[in-house]
Amino acid sequence: MFKINENYQKLPGSYLFSTIAKKVSAYTKANPEKEIIRLGIGDVTQPLAPAVIEAMHKAVDEMGNADSFRGYAPDLGYEFLRNAIAEHDYRSRGCDISPEEIFVSDGAKSDSANIQEIFGPDNRIAVCDPVYPVYVDSNVMAGRTGVYDAQAGTWSNVIYMPCTMENNFVPEFPKETPDLIYLCLPNNPTGTTITRTQLQEWVDYANQVGAVIIYDAAYEAYISEPEVAHSIYECQGAKTCAIELKSYSKNAGFTGVRLGYTVVPRELKCGEVSLNHMWARRHGTKFNGAPYIVQRAGEATYSPEGKAQLKEQVAYYMKNAAAIKNGLKEAGYTVFGGVNAPYIWLKTPEQMTSWEFFDYLLEKANVVGTPGAGFGPSGEGYFRLTAFGSYENTLAALERIKKL
Repeated sequence: MFKINENYQKLPGSYLFSTIAKKVSAYTKANPEKEIIRLGIGDVTQPLAPAVIEAMHKAVDEMGNADSFRGYAPDLGYEFLRNAIAEHDYRSRGCDISPEEIFVSDGAKSDSANIQEIFGPDNRIAVCDPVYPVYVDSNVMAGRTGVYDAQAGTWSNVIYMPCTMENNFVPEFPKETPDLIYLCLPNNPTGTTITRTQLQEWVDYANQVGAVIIYDAAYEAYISEPEVAHSIYECQGAKTCAIELKSYSKNAGFTGVRLGYTVVPRELKCGEVSLNHMWARRHGTKFNGAPYIVQRAGEATYSPEGKAQLKEQVAYYMKNAAAIKNGLKEAGYTVFGGVNAPYIWLKTPEQMTSWEFFDYLLEKANVVGTPGAGFGPSGEGYFRLTAFGSYENTLAALERIKKL
């Protein structure tokens, strides 16, 4: 009789956003006349930029020509995209990252879940709390998290770094020494950022204790303050301790197109073993590459026209973020985020739990958000709203909330 991977059975309940979808679906069926405004999932609403569309059309035409037809993509990704990434995302910021250290994929979510495969099962992970659920769940699947405490909502082998109002939602060095440290900055869900100096302290800490930082920079395009780093490789020594995940979903609207990349520096080693070589083997074995058409679309985001158009889209979403933040403050809510990130993090009113506030907002205002408890124990009592809706719907949602 075959056996299953029992680690999957350790996962508690259902995935956060699946639970939300089921709740919203049930409410919609029961109340078909209600107009729901969704500010929960971080999915973009603006169409793809014209420069991106033009590049995709051109690539499609190439694929229809026998002389320029493309099959499987190279393991690391096409050189034209990796060269553009190295130049515009790294060298332009003073980061010494080569194309050979860049691995193109179908998105940061899958990479954040898959990257832990190259690490041994006995490694201890440290996560910010609240945390993007994929970081913990993927390590549960790998058998790295220990026993789940349903009452506390924690895993015995996971080091939680509480991020709350008391520490301005900024993680502090854990008392126990981790092997892998997950950092998402600007943060999902809290919208928090830290300064380049603070990030340098984390790099120094990781090098000191021999840990690897898995750095999720999916929201770097929303950074507006000059003292906030766009890449961890802006910090000295990061190439010996950090892996960086990047996505085109939020900066270019590729949520339905799928494109991202991971940087694994050649200097990052365990003894004499190169993690760059290990990830290259894993990548080539289990992934056939993002489509040529999509990679040409990614290249177009670095053109002068593409950069200008994406800057406008980011500004559109940040206009939404400012409207949400200011509107909720006027309504008496305690609000965070919304400056360097498209997420608003607020305290739930009147001692409501985050799921109680979810139900209250859905039923009384027909607005969907995300309960903070779904991101970890320290998320209880908080709630996330996204700035990715249309401006009109964002203002409409605020008016509904203000009337509660």
